Amino acid sequence: MKQKLTSLLALLLLGVSFSVYASPAKDRSALIKYYKQKLPDIKFQDYIYGALAMNPDAKSQYDSFMEFPSYSIDLDKGKSMWEAPFKNGKHFSSCFKHGGKNVAGNYPYFDNAAGHVVTFENAVNACLKKNGEKELEYGGKEMGLLTAYARSLSDGMKVNIKVKGKGALAAYEKGKKYYYTRNGQLNFSCASCHVQNAGKFIRSDQLSMMIGQASHWPEFRGGTAITTLQDRFKQCQKNMRAKPLKANSEDYNDLEYFLTYMSNGLPMLTPVYRK
Repeated sequence: MKQKLTSLLALLLLGVSFSVYASPAKDRSALIKYYKQKLPDIKFQDYIYGALAMNPDAKSQYDSFMEFPSYSIDLDKGKSMWEAPFKNGKHFSSCFKHGGKNVAGNYPYFDNAAGHVVTFENAVNACLKKNGEKELEYGGKEMGLLTAYARSLSDGMKVNIKVKGKGALAAYEKGKKYYYTRNGQLNFSCASCHVQNAGKFIRSDQLSMMIGQASHWPEFRGGTAITTLQDRFKQCQKNMRAKPLKANSEDYNDLEYFLTYMSNGLPMLTPVYRK
């Protein structure tokens, strides 16, 4: 109870009216209301662009780049991996509903039978294992390229994460707590930047709002360097001078579950370019 009250106090200090006993839906509604007050000129559907939505010039440059993105060749590699047959003749598409189209927005989900969060990358490796193939390194370049293409099959699909049952709620709450807990030598939390200081600058970088952040991964940083969402978790922790966790750790998967839920209702757009 003491930990819950401490967490609640931290959220209240950020100006977000979260409650220890609030449902995920109420958490999300409170955060949307908070951002509307803090960033009134940004439309909800534009949250998928992050800080670009706050800078028309940067957004215009981004739109121009996305007409002929430099990562097209890399995305084709991901397509080739997705469409290549397994040794048994089956394909990745056989493991996903609708052949993989309009499904990525349902990930991560909480698997009640397994008792843990399942990310899209977990599902990809489960497909490989099921078909007698070698699993890919979680967070590795091959996994990044493959999922960049596979997620693009769900472009336009609205993020649709569900939190049902005690196990799912516990994972969501753990992810939320991780997001709002300060750590590292700089004593920052994820929320320090993306809730409390959203819209402000750290050096030359403008800080994006949390809602929408999970809707567009993997990203191609600098145009060609593939970066997954959990890679970004690691980078942020390094910036806070905290020790990053391993990709696919329970804490990171719960964090991804919470963060993606907060983007519910926004259209997926994968992959994208970021500087």
